[in-house]
Amino acid sequence: MTNGDGSSVCLLELEVALISGPVTQSFFEESPVVTRTVQIRSDQTLEQLHHVIFKAFNRSDEHMYEFQVGGTRMMDPKARRYVLPMAMEDQAGGRRPAGTVKRTTIGSLGLEVGEPFAYWFDFGDDWWHQVTVMAIHEDIPRGRYPKVTQKVGASPPQYMDWDDEDE
Repeated sequence: MTNGDGSSVCLLELEVALISGPVTQSFFEESPVVTRTVQIRSDQTLEQLHHVIFKAFNRSDEHMYEFQVGGTRMMDPKARRYVLPMAMEDQAGGRRPAGTVKRTTIGSLGLEVGEPFAYWFDFGDDWWHQVTVMAIHEDIPRGRYPKVTQKVGASPPQYMDWDDEDE
């Protein structure tokens, strides 16, 4: 199988770690590590990656999101931003997005094993995730991709009930 650019399609194994969001202290005490391992083909899009992450964390309401690649921290001005098509004219921090999530394939990002990038979901609640490339496999087993292969820790509720924290 080959990508549109003639390169071969491979399978990326990604670890998606929740690094911040509106969760209570008691939630993090019960579940200090919240990660999901995802497999996705290099010819699949960032939009498809978003959908598998969305389901993996048991979310129910869609919101704006973007991926940031090449930075060293959240909202790094050096990172390339990949956004929803409607946000292509948004120049957050004076920088124009590098592309849309609908058209940008995972393979086009030039990712390497060990390389992290960011996934930011719901700009109001600020759910930040670090996505790290754990492995790149040349052989792709039969099956549907993307898919979740491992879950560590409970999924926090998308909307925290802050009244429970006072009890």
